[in-house]
Amino acid sequence: MAVRIRPVVAGLPAYRAGRPPQARPGLTPYKLSSNENPFPPLPGVMAAVEAAARSMNRYPDAGNSAIAEGVAARLGVDAEQVVFGTGSVAVLYQLLQTVCEPGDEVVHAWRSFEAYPIAVQLPGAVGVPVPLTADARHDLDAMAAAITDRTRAVLVCTPNNPTGPVVTHDELVRFCRRVPPEVMVVVDEAYVEFVRDDDAARGLDLLAEFANVVVLRTFSKAYGLAGFRVGFSVSEPGLAEAVRAVTLPFGVSSVAQAAVLASLEAEQELLARVDALVAARTELLTGLRGAGHPVPDTQANFVWLPAGSRTAEWAGAFEQAALTVRPFTPTGTSPAELAAAGLRISVGEPEANARVLEVAAGLR
Repeated sequence: MAVRIRPVVAGLPAYRAGRPPQARPGLTPYKLSSNENPFPPLPGVMAAVEAAARSMNRYPDAGNSAIAEGVAARLGVDAEQVVFGTGSVAVLYQLLQTVCEPGDEVVHAWRSFEAYPIAVQLPGAVGVPVPLTADARHDLDAMAAAITDRTRAVLVCTPNNPTGPVVTHDELVRFCRRVPPEVMVVVDEAYVEFVRDDDAARGLDLLAEFANVVVLRTFSKAYGLAGFRVGFSVSEPGLAEAVRAVTLPFGVSSVAQAAVLASLEAEQELLARVDALVAARTELLTGLRGAGHPVPDTQANFVWLPAGSRTAEWAGAFEQAALTVRPFTPTGTSPAELAAAGLRISVGEPEANARVLEVAAGLR
């Protein structure tokens, strides 16, 4: 008799990671499919990692004490409010396992982060996707209207992955006031360091007023530690304690913790690198719009190129130029499904960005 697999697991959608680039004659290949930081590790990180690796025969600090204190001091919160995991997506899994039971509902925008449907279904919950607005933003009124007595969580991704726009702070405050206090509101700020919009949501500012708000952040993007997988949540202490109870022990390695501490010490270099990526993002937006593409605003380290039924074709054009981008192909032919299809293109090296504009200029 075969081992019984939970039906929910058998029916999970597959998470599709960004593909590596394919070499082409005479062209340097670039991977622009995973929103990775193109810069090398921050100063001091390699030395800290090498030192920590000498103790790899020992378990890491299961409580992540040093990095919790470091992050808490940097953000102005208490260390007991901070919970770590192997990337912010792992912390999201932990959050939903903490509050959801089979049959519960989780409201989220769509299209949004591709891992949301997986994270929702793992504890047996049901996703309630709410279409984005015509300008690729969260429709918070529709999301509030989608909340029922079965709703246990709402996911708000700002800037939204993969489309780029932010939720404004005033919008998010009004939305949180409409959410019942027993429903968890997860504010996913994986790309917050790249935000330059003064009106953008400030998740941490909500914690004083709303005990049901949880802020998610990561060291994978701006900090360039994607390979070490370190993310965290900030919430009220009671919820944080409950999330720790379902957290994988020793999940964040010793070398990853050392890399986080060293990265926190290199803040000035980090800010300079982020500023450079933001400037390159602006050039990409301007160039793509100049080529006639209706690209929405973005406050992340990527741009969204609406492509509809041509998504796969356009992804192939970039691949022919040794550029791998992230296609989100349409799941059907309805206007809503076509509107949710397109290409997410990470901000990369200067040569890669220039080549993106060259390819995009020929797309019609």
